[in-house]
Amino acid sequence: MNPPKILLILLAAICLLLGLFLPIMRFDSFYFFTKTPSLVGIVSSLWLGGDFFLALLVGGFSILFPILKLAVLAIGALRGEGQLKRSWLGRLMPHLSKWSMMDVMLVAIVVFAAKTSGLAVAITQPGLWFYAGSTLISGAFLPIWDRYARQKRRLEKQNPSRPEVERG
Repeated sequence: MNPPKILLILLAAICLLLGLFLPIMRFDSFYFFTKTPSLVGIVSSLWLGGDFFLALLVGGFSILFPILKLAVLAIGALRGEGQLKRSWLGRLMPHLSKWSMMDVMLVAIVVFAAKTSGLAVAITQPGLWFYAGSTLISGAFLPIWDRYARQKRRLEKQNPSRPEVERG
């Protein structure tokens, strides 16, 4: 078990929850109308509007993949990395990592489209920043942590620590 890594995963999970339920964008149109959707709100309104495929696509990439990725990282931190890499969860991890920034890119495209169309002004909200923070922690900081831990273990194997001889 690796307490600092578990704390990073917990921080990423908190950021993800906030990113899913807090507003991610504020759209102002015609000076009167303002919408501040959350990611969960966007997926549910797509579903209720009859866009089932798009709701499943956005929900899968923006909600399901990040939750699965954090779950796999948490299991790896609790059970040990060696056991995780040999399991089916360990083989699933590289595939989840490939898609971790897809949803942030989708939001960036929406912001770009809203700003260039002139029909609405799009302003980022805290939900997007929390979501991006979760993505950065799980996609960048945790792999750096793993690399550091592997390097540290390798150095400890090469140079086992010996008690120092007291000089008197």
